[in-house]
Amino acid sequence: MSQSLSRRAFFKGAASTFAVAGAASAYLPAIAAPKDAFIEGLIARMSLEEKAGQLSLYSDSVRTEAAFFNPAIASQSKDQVLADIAAGRITGLFNGRGVALSRELQKVAVEKSPHGIPLIFAADIIHGMTTIFPIPMAEAASFDPELSRRTNRAAAVEATANAIHWTFSPAVDVVRDQRWGRSAEAAGEDTWLACRFAAARVQGFQGADLKAPDSMLACLKHFAAYGAVEAGMDYNTVEITEPTLRQTHLPSFKAGIDAGALTVMSAFNDIGGVPSTGNRKLLTDILRGEMGFKGFVVSDFTSEEELIAHGFAADGRDAAKKAILAGCDMSMQSGIYMKYLPDLVRSGEVPKTVLDEAVRRVLRIKKAIGLFDDPYKSMDAARERSDMRRPETIALAREAARRACVLLKNDNDVLPLKKSGQKVALIGPLASDQNQLNGYWVVFPDTKDSVTVEMAMRGVIGDNLTVVRGCDIDAPIAGGIDAAVKAAKAADVVVLCIGEGQEMSGEAQSRTEITVPDAQMALAEAVKATGKPVVVLLSHGRAIALEGAVRDADAILCTWFLGSEAGNGIADLLFGDYSPSGRLPCSFPLKSGQEPFYYNHRTTGRPQIGDDASYRARWRDAPFAPLYPFGHGLGYGKVHYGATQLSAETLPWSGKVTVSVELTNAGSRPLHEVAQLYIHDRVASITQPVRSLKGIRHIDLKAGETQTVSFELSHADLAFVGLDMKWQAEPGEFNIWIAPSSAAGIPAKLTLLKA
Repeated sequence: MSQSLSRRAFFKGAASTFAVAGAASAYLPAIAAPKDAFIEGLIARMSLEEKAGQLSLYSDSVRTEAAFFNPAIASQSKDQVLADIAAGRITGLFNGRGVALSRELQKVAVEKSPHGIPLIFAADIIHGMTTIFPIPMAEAASFDPELSRRTNRAAAVEATANAIHWTFSPAVDVVRDQRWGRSAEAAGEDTWLACRFAAARVQGFQGADLKAPDSMLACLKHFAAYGAVEAGMDYNTVEITEPTLRQTHLPSFKAGIDAGALTVMSAFNDIGGVPSTGNRKLLTDILRGEMGFKGFVVSDFTSEEELIAHGFAADGRDAAKKAILAGCDMSMQSGIYMKYLPDLVRSGEVPKTVLDEAVRRVLRIKKAIGLFDDPYKSMDAARERSDMRRPETIALAREAARRACVLLKNDNDVLPLKKSGQKVALIGPLASDQNQLNGYWVVFPDTKDSVTVEMAMRGVIGDNLTVVRGCDIDAPIAGGIDAAVKAAKAADVVVLCIGEGQEMSGEAQSRTEITVPDAQMALAEAVKATGKPVVVLLSHGRAIALEGAVRDADAILCTWFLGSEAGNGIADLLFGDYSPSGRLPCSFPLKSGQEPFYYNHRTTGRPQIGDDASYRARWRDAPFAPLYPFGHGLGYGKVHYGATQLSAETLPWSGKVTVSVELTNAGSRPLHEVAQLYIHDRVASITQPVRSLKGIRHIDLKAGETQTVSFELSHADLAFVGLDMKWQAEPGEFNIWIAPSSAAGIPAKLTLLKA
């Protein structure tokens, strides 16, 4: 079977399934939710309009704090919203906060709507509520899913104290093109790492008990392959083979489902011409049938109505029909389910069983999180006062900030800085701006308490710090460069705070050139020309193609967008209280034009070998290589890796082999090292990536200390998606590395034996 034929088979009939069925059973879900007497009784008493209402979610137009984050919508008065709730036309509201009003709205739902079904309140709690943590991409740079579980647990505590039951997070997309603005929301380019962070984030949001007052329902997004949009352009189409879809982009969703996620958001993109929100093969056959998902699917913001713009549906009625039949249970914002579903069922175009099953899924989840037991769950005014910005939450934000930073280079050990006797010029538009610390998708920030780099450094070195803005984020300012050069010349070292403004990454913020803006590059060149040591603190929501004076700085610390405690976390590293320990979850390209670029590519038939670049996989003006590879990151010192050792050269099909390496801290400071296990299947029925991450170990090494780090491998760790679209391992030879990055180390050879 060829991949192209397999791809056609994958989507075969995706559009034709929407013809009127001769029997309702044609549209029954792959996995039906267990029947519950209470829920079945509700469904039996509900009108078609009330059922459609349970599938209709709307932006909270009464509380307009989040209006900036979505396209303009028609505002409704509070009286109209209350009337719709009383009539049972709304299942819930999103992106509003506050206990008092939520209790008022819930009281109407419980006491005045036909069946007293409680509302669910949702919000985009992506990386914090009022205490803001690093953007998800930055947090992934910690290479520590447990840290992410902890930060999302803290975010859930704050959000539920504000009467929020459900978050539209985590984004578990695997991102291989850093031009895509929503890279900031994901965990990078590696599937194995994305799976671990998906599970950890779900566990953090939801906690151990879904009915607990501080449990917040997670939502996996965006299903599916949204991180593979062409040219990295948001909302764009996706062309992908089925093996790549299954091997690269679906496992993180499965990991989140296995961790307990009960809601999934359909993606804006199409795959091979079939929009995800109307793709029954995707939403029903794969998600429910193969992955065993038993929760409900919500559309992304009006994505069900956008089936019209895709050219997949004729009008709103047709779009509602195709979305519900595909397996999209809940309509977000457009209102087309409320408007069209009752008549579609009456006409027989949508079987009543399909509508009932979607309602069953929604009610089942409302019951699972305890709303029928306590409609006023998470609406405690005392918690609203006591659970915001607790000291332990702020301390966690600081820890997360410093652990997210990645030290790319540190020539001549310019870092750490001295706490006394050293004059520092802090230069750049991102040094002092409290509004540029959080990054995108922060709906309810407490910016006034955010700590900038200037604040934190001033607290350490006081009057030895001179601060000059130099330029704006994307424009020069009069006299800015002259002032910066003067400050640099008077200092012993320059700390240059530059990069993307927070509005330059996130949804609808794709970029063709992922570089530092020109005005800041001019500032960097002028400062570098003074000859003083330059430390770049790089703010960004994606990998950046570094150029000129920024690329050539003495030290570069990736600081991403770190949130409320950004300045303190950075200062902890700058002055050596901690050694940097972050690792890149995305490859930094040499040039923007290399994108999409990722470490786990295939070799091609003409790989670059040694110095021979002629007629090889390369560009005319750049090699097929990154500036900094996935997994790269330095500390304040040097760790020596010994040779990768195997407990045996062969791996029996039902056995295991131990892979180990000796690590030695050759420096004078303690270090935190992240050892990474990679494999490569040398010969396979479908060619495999040059390397694939299969494990990570965090090790604390004292100065001069040597430790042995070990991993176990079985044949399951060597599996890939084969021509039959099933996971399988094939006997043969494998390269195995334990290395500090995806581009380091010498492999050992392992042979997997036949079963």
